[in-house]
Amino acid sequence: MEYFSTRGGPHNLSFEEAVLAGLAPNGGLYIPTTIPKLPNNWKTDWKDYSFVDLSVAILSLYISREEVSESELRDLVVKSYVSFRHPEITPLKKLGARKYILELWHGPTWAFKDVALQLLGNLFEFFLSRKNAKAGSSVEKLTVIGATSGDTGSAAIYGLRNKKNISIFILHPKGRVSPIQEAQMTTVTDPNVHNLAVKGTFDDCQDIVKTLFSDTDFNAKHNLGAVNSINWARILTQTVYYFSAYFQARRLLGLSADQEIDLQFVVPTGNFGDILAGYYAKKMGLPMEGKLGVATNSNDILARFWKTGRYEKVDSSNVVEVSKDSSGVKETLSPAMDILVSSNFERLMWYLAYEGIPDGTPDRREKAGGTINDWMAKLKIDGRVEVPIEVLEAGRRDFCAERVSDEETLETIKNLYLDPSPYVVDPHTAVGLTAAKRMEQDISTSTIQIVLSTAHPAKFSEAVTKALYDIANFNFEAHVLPEEFKGLLSKERRIIEVESANVELVKKVIESKL
Repeated sequence: MEYFSTRGGPHNLSFEEAVLAGLAPNGGLYIPTTIPKLPNNWKTDWKDYSFVDLSVAILSLYISREEVSESELRDLVVKSYVSFRHPEITPLKKLGARKYILELWHGPTWAFKDVALQLLGNLFEFFLSRKNAKAGSSVEKLTVIGATSGDTGSAAIYGLRNKKNISIFILHPKGRVSPIQEAQMTTVTDPNVHNLAVKGTFDDCQDIVKTLFSDTDFNAKHNLGAVNSINWARILTQTVYYFSAYFQARRLLGLSADQEIDLQFVVPTGNFGDILAGYYAKKMGLPMEGKLGVATNSNDILARFWKTGRYEKVDSSNVVEVSKDSSGVKETLSPAMDILVSSNFERLMWYLAYEGIPDGTPDRREKAGGTINDWMAKLKIDGRVEVPIEVLEAGRRDFCAERVSDEETLETIKNLYLDPSPYVVDPHTAVGLTAAKRMEQDISTSTIQIVLSTAHPAKFSEAVTKALYDIANFNFEAHVLPEEFKGLLSKERRIIEVESANVELVKKVIESKL
């Protein structure tokens, strides 16, 4: 299996090269040359697999044995999930007759990004150690750079803290992540960890990271590595919990081997990585009768795309609805989705562009890359791009989308807590649940909805307490806050403030620390 850039180019990369490079030099994202099909007997052979077993089986379809042996891969996977607090790693919880929650937050930082970033950190260390063992006296180092709207930062830091010959720099928008999220990042004082609070938005931070990767000289000098979901390894790792949910649902429903199950996954998403993993799972052959449900907050570039075919930073049909923030980003109660441009959407757009080119067309893959290059350039210059109707219709075959307001988010949190079996969710999961309820009308009565729960509610105390403040006997610390979070806000912190979203200022910080 090899990998190539969504924006074209003459060279394919190995899995190791794609993981270590992160972003292609031309700004594209790496995708596999083919999407492998599942083995013929996967439903019976895998039905009793643990999460580790599923990970090894699925990742092996994308990683050649020559690059990583089966025993090496298994060791990496086992090492990555040993710190998770639940034996299922990502357990499925029943909420109603046809609705389930997939809890993805049982890792060390209580967020779904631990699932991928624990493994990515170990892959970085494995590849780097192997290179240095062959190099002799010279030692190669890796400088990992990432942007976060909240959870990526702490998950990446916990995955890479104290790793030999690896430094990590995480950029977050100052004052735009929750207090717990900021504390989880900045209280990690390992010498290889550096937190940068940038005065700006997440999109500003993300743009800086992409600019650094596109800077050939800077990248070569410091050997940059990516932890954001632009890194293919993150998307690949996240496909595993879709399969885990499928098998868990079958067991919970007591289905026999010859009975099938109709599923719809609904995913609260900002950068489109979590739901893109579901798209790959579906294309590999995981049964999904219902469309993948995209749930957004008021920063609804994705929801608007599926309605209009326009991928645009600001809603051109409603120019009144522009944030007080000149960037156009609206601050919401679900801040991890406060994003204007969803990086991983480019990967889906490549497949849609490729599908629109007739079979047998010479250089079909390169033509799709050229189309993506044109679309992304137009988005950067004009702030919008409109795709042909056939591209939009192709996207609508696999996806549907809904936008959810803060008011609806609070109402969902409250209603779930008032249920006969009280259950507390974070605001992002509440966005997913609200969207799922609306999507019920478009699915069959036999379809089971699985909503991905992306973070523990304690990470978003403002939203949870705002929703439940008037509930008798509710106590956030007693009913929600894990023991590990208590006292976190008062711990020593280390943080570097960057006075504006300026790539040169960030460069200076990185070079001073290296």
